[in-house]
Amino acid sequence: MIKVTNLTKEFQSGDNKVEAVRKVNFTLPEGGFCAVLGKSGSGKSTLLSLLGALDKPTTGNIEVGDVDITGLPDSKLINYRRDKIGFVFQNYNLIPNLTALENVALPMEFAGIKKSKRLQRGTQLLEEVGITTDKHNRKPTRLSGGEQQRVAIARALANHPKLILADEPTGNLDSKTGQIIINLLRNLAKLEKTTVIAVTHDPGIARQAKIILNLQDGRLVER
Repeated sequence: MIKVTNLTKEFQSGDNKVEAVRKVNFTLPEGGFCAVLGKSGSGKSTLLSLLGALDKPTTGNIEVGDVDITGLPDSKLINYRRDKIGFVFQNYNLIPNLTALENVALPMEFAGIKKSKRLQRGTQLLEEVGITTDKHNRKPTRLSGGEQQRVAIARALANHPKLILADEPTGNLDSKTGQIIINLLRNLAKLEKTTVIAVTHDPGIARQAKIILNLQDGRLVER
């Protein structure tokens, strides 16, 4: 379960304080699929950074499972990002000189998992996201955009994260492929028992989520 309480993030802009996120509250169940909707500048990316422990809130709390991450020291936040969070980006962010399987296995290598286990888990995940065996040893440039995003999703799932944060995961894909990726995220949330939060500007995609968080000027105006 993800629980966010009175979450606020302020930035200093000259002599003024800007509240990018303002007293946001919500709870998400394990295995749920949530969309964050809002215009540019509404606070979507800031919220994602806070949930992923890439930034710290000014006030408020974020609980992931039974851990309040806002109270963790930097040393433990590194482990939290590695073990509990999976990131999916609009531009895929795959390492170009690694194969699809090597990209998926990399987070497990950082976590100290043995090579045989890494390859086994990586192969399983690539199959789950629909990457056929003949493409496991291809590098990203030999994969389509949709296939690269599937590999990125498999990589995000590598260390059994509690939470996947997807920032415009369909932004560089055509509408048909984008729909496939959204369906994949929804199904994997249930299969892997992972909560998925996807930022999108597309209301059509957002409506397919079980929960929609609509941000406006940093405030949660609708759920």
